[in-house]
Amino acid sequence: MERYRLLPHTADGKFQAFGRTLEEAFSNAALALASLMWDWSAVEPKASVPVQVRGRDHEQLLVKFLDEVIYLKETRRFLVGRVQGLAIEAGPEGLTLVAEFLGDQSSDRYEFHGEVKAATYHEMKIIRDGTGCSVQVVVDM
Repeated sequence: MERYRLLPHTADGKFQAFGRTLEEAFSNAALALASLMWDWSAVEPKASVPVQVRGRDHEQLLVKFLDEVIYLKETRRFLVGRVQGLAIEAGPEGLTLVAEFLGDQSSDRYEFHGEVKAATYHEMKIIRDGTGCSVQVVVDM
């Protein structure tokens, strides 16, 4: 199955990410976001960073999760190369997502080719059907 597809957009970045489950689609969305800034497949998994975000619905959860990729790059110089153990659970206060990012510190070894400021709700779609799940996201570049 295709992980993600970059889509044309006039001013910002846009992609669709796919998965057999919603969790897999969210994981692939993080990789699609990273691909707009660096080659995630070249990042060595030297360190891990646990991630936990909460949201009132799947859309808010996805935006907060993707913003973690940007936050880690900007504040800790951490480049995501893999996502593992992603789980989404419903609770009395909404949804909780937990995952682990594997990656490395930013260095001269990694080439950058873009800058993403934030994930947005603009044109966001989360689709679940009999064949799997897909998410569509536009990011502010």
